[in-house]
Amino acid sequence: MKSRIAMIVSLSAVALALFAGVAIAEQEDEGPHHGMMHAGFMGDHGLGLPLHELNLTDDQKTQVHQIMKTEHASMKPLMQREFQSHQQMIQLVTSGNFDQAKAAAIAAQESQTHLQLEVEHAKIASQVYALLSSDQKAKVADIISKHQQMMQEHLQKNGEEPPPPDQQ
Repeated sequence: MKSRIAMIVSLSAVALALFAGVAIAEQEDEGPHHGMMHAGFMGDHGLGLPLHELNLTDDQKTQVHQIMKTEHASMKPLMQREFQSHQQMIQLVTSGNFDQAKAAAIAAQESQTHLQLEVEHAKIASQVYALLSSDQKAKVADIISKHQQMMQEHLQKNGEEPPPPDQQ
């Protein structure tokens, strides 16, 4: 049962990677109102900036689009490597000849790539955040605060200890 769940989780991760890749591809050809911004890449589950809730000006949207276009060159190979790692893991899991050492090596490679992607996401988010007005930044702070409160309530409800405030 656990291996079935692991396979489903792996396949889901591959699907998410594909959607992110499609979002980047769309962003290349479309204006600032399309592509990654509306595919969730810039939203709550991507960079942590809820752009859809901030009523960006047309100028801000253009600048966000330019940032995404500029950073695409560094993101694309990382996303491709992460996708390849997912593919390798799926192939290993479904081969009928599981090798734990090989799985660990693939996971380590994927972990390193994921780390690099997270750093790129943070870099992009920082650049976008710098474009926001003080009112928009205040709204981001409020949204983050509400999200953290919701997560703490969820953890407490499930009997888990929330992380210390400096780790959220």
